[in-house]
Amino acid sequence: MAGKDKKAKKNEFFERVYNVFDKYTRALLVKCDNISARQIHACRKELRSNNSLMLMGENTLIKAALQKRISKPIESESDFEERSKTWTPIPHMEPLVRLLKGNLGIIFTNHDLTDIKDIIDRHTREAPARVGSVAQCDVWIKAGGTGLDPKQTAFFQNLAIPTKIAKAQIEISADKQIITEGEKVGSNEAALLQKLNINPFSYKLSVAHVFDNGNVYGPGVLDITSESIIESYKRVISNVASVSLESGIPTRASAPHSIMRVFKNLLAVTYESEVTFKQAEDIKNAAAAAPVAAAAGGDDAEEAAEEAPAEEPAEDDFGAGAGGLFGDDDEDY
Repeated sequence: MAGKDKKAKKNEFFERVYNVFDKYTRALLVKCDNISARQIHACRKELRSNNSLMLMGENTLIKAALQKRISKPIESESDFEERSKTWTPIPHMEPLVRLLKGNLGIIFTNHDLTDIKDIIDRHTREAPARVGSVAQCDVWIKAGGTGLDPKQTAFFQNLAIPTKIAKAQIEISADKQIITEGEKVGSNEAALLQKLNINPFSYKLSVAHVFDNGNVYGPGVLDITSESIIESYKRVISNVASVSLESGIPTRASAPHSIMRVFKNLLAVTYESEVTFKQAEDIKNAAAAAPVAAAAGGDDAEEAAEEAPAEEPAEDDFGAGAGGLFGDDDEDY
């Protein structure tokens, strides 16, 4: 009877996995180290409201269920007739088999994966620094009162933390780093942080792999935003324009800058000769009208203008009248 119950539970689990793989095309594989059952329960509850599912269990069973779901029914199998009626190929799920290693859980969804990551990040648990554990980050003790009596100065002395006695309690004189990221936590550091009631670390489900319709990505893709993509394109276009200008090979990125260079040179020629054109006259008229507008500001402005020494206009001033159509250009001619 016990064997039958175990087999029935296994078949029930397999059937559940089958339905999950047929329903969802996206998933996050998350590490579950140092995660409490309460965290998983709260996270799973919120994921259900977002029409997503967290699958936790032995990776061996999940792999076996996935492998059986992917493989085509064979006549020698006991459930061949039943499987052959409903079986459909799902080759996009094959990468999940090799990714299921270690203490991993799977969060299935058809929604935006960044939204799922936000749900995971909300369920973070603070944790104290335990002796022998590897530090997640640098830990600093801030200057200020500690609330501890002067008899406990030994903890601070062992860690070379500067202190003084103020109002019958220990006060830290300056900020001090006592734990370095990646190193193991010592007994003195852990005891001091416990006395100060400081929980420097936190634990949450961390994304190990991103699965999207058969494609596997690293967790970094979840941090990509529209703004970061636009900034990357701007940097690439700027680099292309720089290379084009220096090599003399025109491209669509460098064309506006080349046109502006030619325009500045033509404008400079009109100042030194009688040759002119409409755009140059517009810029000259705007430059001539500028002192008149400044003089209308009042007597104080007029006196300040008289005292200031006259300066030659810079070459970049010619480009300012073009309205910034092609952007700034800082090179000399």
